[in-house]
Amino acid sequence: MIKSHKSAQSMQWFETTLGSYLLEREYRYFDKVVANIFGYNAIQISLPQFNFLRLNRMPLQFSISSEANHSSLMAEPAFLPIQSNSIDLVIMPHTLDFSANPHQILREVYRVLIPEGHVVMSGFNPFSLWGLARYLKVNRNTYPWNGNFIALLRLKDWLKLLDFETMGGELCCYAPPFEQEKWRQRFRFMEAAGDRWWPIGGGVYFLHAIKHMHGMRVIKPGWKKNIDSRARIVSVTQKLNK
Repeated sequence: MIKSHKSAQSMQWFETTLGSYLLEREYRYFDKVVANIFGYNAIQISLPQFNFLRLNRMPLQFSISSEANHSSLMAEPAFLPIQSNSIDLVIMPHTLDFSANPHQILREVYRVLIPEGHVVMSGFNPFSLWGLARYLKVNRNTYPWNGNFIALLRLKDWLKLLDFETMGGELCCYAPPFEQEKWRQRFRFMEAAGDRWWPIGGGVYFLHAIKHMHGMRVIKPGWKKNIDSRARIVSVTQKLNK
């Protein structure tokens, strides 16, 4: 019952003007990144009511959540019932923000991803106006202000320790998280100037990383060797025919 209440809270918040404002930017980033990632199997962990894999072309796509509503598979993200080295892409929209054990979730994601598999995630930035608002809100026990808000640098350190290589990312939502649309419109100038004036101050960040494994070496085709061999054979054959 507690989990269902948490899901209902997130649904209700994303239906507000502030939630819709963020959701538009979430879709924009995930659409851009996942469209160019190829493979066979992709999963989305958390927020299954929003399909952030919609532009990805992998044949098998499913969502995982600790609740049955909207998700393809009901499971705890910290203990994924998935075979190791079997998934090409994992999407995690704010998964770590609302987990009691984010380290374990990252370890599970590393386990299920194939070598050179991709993980794309979003999170709330504590060092931003959104992070400040979390401490000023009267309703701090409601979504999303009741989240962990993991620092971006800390998350990068966790990924590095697990042998993930960060490939890219960006921040958004530099304006204060006003609930009223008219107030957000007055601070729209902060969105355009955010990356230049305050590059780490976006309320929400996105990260794209790739799993690497020690001891693996990419074996390239021996095309040049084969071509040289064929050239020698042709040369010898021509001499014998003369």
